Amino acid sequence: MIAVDTNVLVHAHRADSPFHAKAVAVVRFLAEGAAPWAIPWSCVHEFFAKVTHPRIFAKPSEPEQALHQIACWQESPTLTMLAESTDHFTRLSTLVRAARVTGPMVHDARIAAICMAHGVSVLLTADRDFGRFPGLVARNPLVT
Repeated sequence: MIAVDTNVLVHAHRADSPFHAKAVAVVRFLAEGAAPWAIPWSCVHEFFAKVTHPRIFAKPSEPEQALHQIACWQESPTLTMLAESTDHFTRLSTLVRAARVTGPMVHDARIAAICMAHGVSVLLTADRDFGRFPGLVARNPLVT
């Protein structure tokens, strides 16, 4: 299964992003396709926080716009929303130790642990830090 990280979702939502067209195409392909795909809930929360933040965007998305975008993604019949599993701490602590995670990178470890618990094999992300987590392939769909 393929999962989508926050940054790809942000680029797909923000028409002012230089990666908008590529990100929209990727998300549309997944949402309209027959194969299962996923978004971790933590990425949805981060998406909302980023696109509505006035210090990130000169003209941030209105909360209703961001909520509408999330609702549209959830209309995809092949989408699964991912959350922590019962063995989350075990997976997280293993990844934190293996990748020597400290500070804010724990958020990436959390996403990686959630994805791995649900059988995600590829995470679509523009964040190179995910390459630190064994067992999860990080692929940047925004570059050719």
